[in-house]
Amino acid sequence: MTTHAETGQAAEIGLLTRNPWVARRPLTVAEYHRMGEVGILTERDRVELIEGELVAMAPIGSQHSGTVNGLNRMLMQAVGDRGVVSVQNPVQLGDRSEPEPDFTVLRPRADDYRRSTPSSEDVLLVIEIAASSLDYDRAVKRPLYASHGISELWIVNLAVGEVEVCRNPAGDDYASVSRVGREGVLEPLLLPGVAISVAALLG
Repeated sequence: MTTHAETGQAAEIGLLTRNPWVARRPLTVAEYHRMGEVGILTERDRVELIEGELVAMAPIGSQHSGTVNGLNRMLMQAVGDRGVVSVQNPVQLGDRSEPEPDFTVLRPRADDYRRSTPSSEDVLLVIEIAASSLDYDRAVKRPLYASHGISELWIVNLAVGEVEVCRNPAGDDYASVSRVGREGVLEPLLLPGVAISVAALLG
């Protein structure tokens, strides 16, 4: 049975969605971190900060997690000491966004980013594994990464078995978007010589 509180909460969400002109008070990255420090957010809360708002992350199924495991192994072997392969860890993009991509390949740094969260200047490549999150990755994550100048994004589309390769950020999108199928090989622009088979990635 739906309670009055639940009905009221749903109505409030609907009213704000239908009235985007209503002023919101976005969170900063510093405030987001503070929420974790004082226990308002915990590791069980699968959220990321996007443009000052907390966004729930999609549940991870076995196809998604298995793809992450396999690609992690391939990237570690292919990249070696030329980059830091970071799995489902945050990247700070300005003062109001801290997404947690499935993968970032970062510029090597002696402290392995212990002292501070990486920013867009540290990123060589971002990869998102998309099962149920494909629309979100395309409509929200892609323009976010482009607007912060991240040079290359791969969206692994598990449903159709291909990878969308987005390059050359221009405003809030990428000037070059191509799709690579199972027969293809992925080679990051900023990591020449690194090659990932799409067939092996998809399993």
